[in-house]
Amino acid sequence: MKDLLDVHTHTLASVHAYSTLREMITAAKEKGLSLVGISDHAPAMPGAFHEFYFCNFKVIRRDAYGIDLLMGVELNILDFSGSTDLRQEYLDRMDYAIASLHNPCIKPGNRAENTAALIGAMQKPKVKIIGHPDNPDYPVDFDALAQAAKEYHVLLECNNSSYTPGGSRQGSRELAGQLLAACQRHNTMVIMGSDAHIDLDVGNHSYAQELISKYAFPEELVINSSPEKFKEWVQG
Repeated sequence: MKDLLDVHTHTLASVHAYSTLREMITAAKEKGLSLVGISDHAPAMPGAFHEFYFCNFKVIRRDAYGIDLLMGVELNILDFSGSTDLRQEYLDRMDYAIASLHNPCIKPGNRAENTAALIGAMQKPKVKIIGHPDNPDYPVDFDALAQAAKEYHVLLECNNSSYTPGGSRQGSRELAGQLLAACQRHNTMVIMGSDAHIDLDVGNHSYAQELISKYAFPEELVINSSPEKFKEWVQG
């Protein structure tokens, strides 16, 4: 499978990440990616920057690095209706948004509540990706999620960091098969994301690729092979 893009990455602006914007972009280019997206955490994540960080992306020259560059945000879902933590005036300036459930920002609910939170977040215009939906701390109805993602034109993420041995979301590997099966049943697109918090991990989707291969998930439902399709997706 061609793997040409990575749009779930974090810089020093996420505070618990360790590389600069330039270092992340340079690493993506050196690893042969055609497109990289920067998606630092929105303000509700402890330690994250003020929302003003997201207001000045116009100074970032997208053509300066020899690789397609998109600027986004990883939103924190705050309640079971899918509310998130960045005002629309800032979201309007983003190329895309990832919406995710994070333990510091929302206490896990039951299966129905967690599912409702993710589906509610999908309905926000800039949300194009649901981050790590197979987090075992937040059980969900994968079929309902896959159906809604297709309806609202949202990608469900296979998060490489989640599948890393010793990572922070242990149990995700075991749930990945259920996520992928639901996406295949409903013809729902997925995206592999590194969730890189250091330049060394940009574009690293090895564990996600392993699981996609293990479960014989159709390559045509994985958007990573086509930067052009992804750019069209986020504009749609």
